[in-house]
Amino acid sequence: MPCDELYVTLHANIVNTEMTRRLLIILSLVVVLTSCGEYNKVLKSGDYNLKYEYAKKAFENKKYTQAYTILSDLVPIFKGTEKGEECLYLLGLSYYENQDYLNSGSYFKQYYSIYPKGRYAELARFYAGYGYYLDSPEPQLDQSETLRAIEELQAFLEYFPKSDKVAIAQNAIFELQDKLVLKELENAQLYNNLGSYLGNNYESAVITAKNAIKAYPYSKYKEQLEMLVLKSRFKEAQMSVDEKKEERYRTVVDEYYAFINDYPNSENRKEADNIFKIADKYLNRK
Repeated sequence: MPCDELYVTLHANIVNTEMTRRLLIILSLVVVLTSCGEYNKVLKSGDYNLKYEYAKKAFENKKYTQAYTILSDLVPIFKGTEKGEECLYLLGLSYYENQDYLNSGSYFKQYYSIYPKGRYAELARFYAGYGYYLDSPEPQLDQSETLRAIEELQAFLEYFPKSDKVAIAQNAIFELQDKLVLKELENAQLYNNLGSYLGNNYESAVITAKNAIKAYPYSKYKEQLEMLVLKSRFKEAQMSVDEKKEERYRTVVDEYYAFINDYPNSENRKEADNIFKIADKYLNRK
């Protein structure tokens, strides 16, 4: 093809492409404006059945903000009816799908409180707890949401022990509990690191770790907690005045045997053995 013809062809394609792009933008704007116009019209309408159908359609089309805005108006209108029950559940689910788990949990709890044996009671209880699970913060932050998630999910398991979502709920609870244990492990480690600064922080480390073990005996962090107890007891003994050393080193030995009994093949075994040797040497120095 001659160069001038090639230029004309390429130019035409570029123009066509640009025109197509502009046309798509215009069509998209028309669709959006039409949709917004329809939504605003429904929002102002006094036809509650129209609003009900539109809200359901909006939810199906993943327009969750539109859905929960309309549904929040319909819940009191249809209260005590089958539509009212569905509207309340969809209201919670719209917030859930929009990742607003705090509001979704509030509406799900409202649902199962009003309709404890309703057609959506099982799902409402599950999503209430699972939403809080998804919203649970990092271990170093306040764990109120984590505790609330555990409470809701445990209630779900009690009410619906044969649900097909039982395994999901159980795994979520285990993860949440491990998050609480990890927070306690970090707190205990902090006490251990503080040592004898402004008091006996080793004792605080031991108490924190042992309380976590007692509360969550099957946590994946149990070994780390027990090893931290042993190390804290050892450091406490080392830093003690002479009249307390013997008693505290005996405690170290007791903690050592408890640790190796539970974890004979632990990756911390070498460190634990070294701690025992020092404690045993002190106790048998005479």
